[in-house]
Amino acid sequence: MKSIRNFLKRIDESRMIIQKGSLDGIDVDCIVYLNEELEKNLQDDALLQLVNVARLPHIVKRSIAMPDIHSGYGFPIGGVAAFDFENGIISPGGVGYDINCGIRCLLTDITVYDLKDKIKDLLTRIFLDVPSGIGSDGRLKLSKNDLKRIVRKGALWAVENGYGFEENLERIESGGFIPESDFASLSEKSIDRGLNQQGTLGSGNHFLELDYVSEIFDENLASSFGLFKNQVAIMLHTGSRGFGHQVCSDYVDRFTSYNLKEKIILPDRQLVYASFKSVYGKDYYHAMNCAANYAFCNREIISFFIKKSFEKFYKTDKIGIRLLYDVAHNIAKVEEHTLDGKTKKLIVHRKGATRSFPKGHKDLTGLLKKTGQPVLIPGDMVSGNYIMVGGEKSLYESFGSTAHGAGRLLSRNQSQKVAKRKDVIKEIEKSGVFVLSQSRRTILEEIPEAYKDIENVVETVKNAGLSYPVVKLLPIGVIKG
Repeated sequence: MKSIRNFLKRIDESRMIIQKGSLDGIDVDCIVYLNEELEKNLQDDALLQLVNVARLPHIVKRSIAMPDIHSGYGFPIGGVAAFDFENGIISPGGVGYDINCGIRCLLTDITVYDLKDKIKDLLTRIFLDVPSGIGSDGRLKLSKNDLKRIVRKGALWAVENGYGFEENLERIESGGFIPESDFASLSEKSIDRGLNQQGTLGSGNHFLELDYVSEIFDENLASSFGLFKNQVAIMLHTGSRGFGHQVCSDYVDRFTSYNLKEKIILPDRQLVYASFKSVYGKDYYHAMNCAANYAFCNREIISFFIKKSFEKFYKTDKIGIRLLYDVAHNIAKVEEHTLDGKTKKLIVHRKGATRSFPKGHKDLTGLLKKTGQPVLIPGDMVSGNYIMVGGEKSLYESFGSTAHGAGRLLSRNQSQKVAKRKDVIKEIEKSGVFVLSQSRRTILEEIPEAYKDIENVVETVKNAGLSYPVVKLLPIGVIKG
């Protein structure tokens, strides 16, 4: 039997394809954004997941994987798929367990030279002020009514309750909240898990980094975004915590029962789905948006605590902390896209993929309408991160999407085996990065070798026209959950 990889052909330096009709049940092309170097590490099971997504009903145009592709639950991580709004489906596997896991970038007016003697003390202060680790509880003890308002208002709740800043809202995807949420769609178990985790980082690959601008690729855009050489920036990666995980678990179970009852044949048992306009589909969509709003609020509250930490070391007017952008990379959104010359409403699933809207897009406001949307793509805790900008080609290539990070190369178990052969923390600190974590195991699982080369990922999406580099950030201090 032919390996699935034998059906994968290269189109150009950045794109590969499995053509529609070349395998049973795929009526759309499968596109993978990979340069030749990244192709060497493409996992067969992740490729099979991409193909299985193409077998889902009412998928539109193509099944897509970004260069950070690796295997996930149902959909590959790095996967993008859009379904027709009128007749299409929604699938929890196309969003993932950490609903609205996303990246936020804060900018400051201080330079790496201002930070040099304070990095360990400052990072330790932030580590104490922003709870992290598995099951960590935050300083905010919410009532059920508080949670009701958070899942409706998102980051606006943080602003209204003194834990956020109004000017940040226009720099958050969707203005920091998605209106189509419904508290009634949540289980009691998810509500209980959501009461104590606002303002917490979480564990695993979630992180909080102090970085500095090491290279500038586009002087005009860097200036427009307020970026300058050696500037200190803060990157924050977290999502909806145990609350979002429970929402996903609840609806995977519910959809599984529904699919069995209706005798729906799935290409993969993890790809459970429901018609978007069905009761099941609407309930999941509303619950997912509750978790998305929870995550927007969480990142806003954490930013508030970071600012307070900085103010213990610097005068407020010297720091100048402000939000560059906050973008989701695990979400399903109703968006309008042009297909065959016609504007259509679609349900766009991004699972480990980032929105990447170019300048002039109707969903961007203020300055960003003129520049394009900032795109935040982190690497590992040594090689650094990229601030990019949305590319015009993304709209007709990938439903306005690009990569969300370097993407895992090694599993967590494989990473631990590699890490045990050396003094990981010493090696990381030798590279000039101070690292803190609640768990040594997390650092072993998150070693730099666990991730793909961020330079190859950035080169691939740049050459494909999905997004373009503005600056590179290098880490100097990292908190890992």
